[in-house]
Amino acid sequence: MPDLTITRFFDAPRELVYAAWTDPDHLASWFGPRGFTCSAVTADPRPGGRWRACIHSPDGEDHWMHGVYREADAPGRLVFTFAWEAQGHETLVTIGFADLGGKTEMTFTQTGFPTAAERDGHEEGWTSSFEDLTGFIRGKDAR
Repeated sequence: MPDLTITRFFDAPRELVYAAWTDPDHLASWFGPRGFTCSAVTADPRPGGRWRACIHSPDGEDHWMHGVYREADAPGRLVFTFAWEAQGHETLVTIGFADLGGKTEMTFTQTGFPTAAERDGHEEGWTSSFEDLTGFIRGKDAR
């Protein structure tokens, strides 16, 4: 099965980058590809805790996704399942947050895609989302 790995660097402490993934209000501010809005987020970031989010597309459609947290080792590692509610196929997301002296290296890996085409679609969506994450973090970490 094809995997997806994306590495990003943020000029912010890893505690802030980790919180952007685990605080529902933070997550709602950036989650979803460019042009989408995140209209609902719930998150219980602890092993066995659940998360659920809805992104609203520019053409007016809602896309719900959900999962279960497997690991929540703040601020260094986050692991959770990911599934679109309309499709049901589950993938696994692992995110590492490395401290680079006040900056953060985020390594995002998603595994379990049934096809390369599905992986590529997620890569496009996540890459766009991470641009919004970068903007969110800049706004929160104004030094």
